Amino acid sequence: MHEASVLVELGAVILGLGLLAAVSWRWSISPIPLYLLAGLAFGHGGILPLTTSEEFTATGAEIGVILLLFTLGLEYTAPELVGTLRTNWLGGLVDLVLNAAPGVIAALLLGWGPVAAVALGGITYVTSSGITAKVVSDLGWLGNRETPIVLSLLVFEDLTMAVYLPILTALLAGASLLLGAVTLGIAAATITVILIVALRFGHLVERFVASPSEEVLLLKVLGLTVLVAGIAQKLQVSAAVGAFLVGIALSGPLAHTARQLLLPLRDLFAAVFFVFFGLHTNPQALPPVAGAALLLALAGVLTKMATGWWAARRAGIGRPGRLRAGAALLPRGEFNIVIAGLAVAAGTAPQLGPLAAAYVLILAVAGPVAARLVAILAVRVQRQSA
Repeated sequence: MHEASVLVELGAVILGLGLLAAVSWRWSISPIPLYLLAGLAFGHGGILPLTTSEEFTATGAEIGVILLLFTLGLEYTAPELVGTLRTNWLGGLVDLVLNAAPGVIAALLLGWGPVAAVALGGITYVTSSGITAKVVSDLGWLGNRETPIVLSLLVFEDLTMAVYLPILTALLAGASLLLGAVTLGIAAATITVILIVALRFGHLVERFVASPSEEVLLLKVLGLTVLVAGIAQKLQVSAAVGAFLVGIALSGPLAHTARQLLLPLRDLFAAVFFVFFGLHTNPQALPPVAGAALLLALAGVLTKMATGWWAARRAGIGRPGRLRAGAALLPRGEFNIVIAGLAVAAGTAPQLGPLAAAYVLILAVAGPVAARLVAILAVRVQRQSA
């Protein structure tokens, strides 16, 4: 009977996610806020808490993070990442300083301490690559001059996360300065080794996983990704970063095929991940942090718009392109919840989880909406300039 209850509950959850995804597709919005709301509704303190499928959702959530970051890594090649660091490091630093500052300042003003400040700074800093990519595609901005600028900032953010997550993990574990330095050293060495393998021996990795059979390719790629993610987590690097670097190691037609094979799995487990975060956020804890979340979201809109405007202007792009660049950077989603999940699991600042959930809910919805409004405004500006 217990097994039957698990199947019934699990089937209802997955079916519910499918219905929410259909709603998001119908209205051309990201499904992330809907998944978070579903988690809030069926989690602790919700209207109908889940009772038997928590173990599956916990494991599924971990796989979801791994697949999200792996498919993100497939979008880039190692030479592209190195080139981005060389040519766009200044824009990346401006992005980091402007957008991490509101979170750090807010956590300190709320009296949550330096570790929570580092976590909240990461939450307000990083843009949702997945939502931004969808917005740029849906609005037909892929061929615009500002789009490479936006993508270079996203790449810099992803690389920053590869360094930031091991540091945050060490801080959350309460590591001493010496142990933290050792952990960071191991993380840096692991990242360096994987990047060297991707740069110098990526063809060997591709030869190892390549197969004319889609079934064999799927099993090899999935197994390698989860294995490296697990090893990375053992070395305190973060499973997400390990998966991201495996994605970087694959390129060309193989990367395209792997992405197509793993997309359905990624979408399923990513949805489970967002629901899982919502399940562990008490909806009754949201109203007390709603004001702070709204202020942080407003600050996030201003700082991301300023980042996009400055970076596009530096590249000699006109005002409509600068507006589009800023708007494309507004959404928050995957990484923000990953960071919040790490902090919540470590017991840092009980209100951090609800604040992050509210913050992501606001900007995951407001970001795409703002982009559409900017698209209309940019057309008007261009007509007036003509």
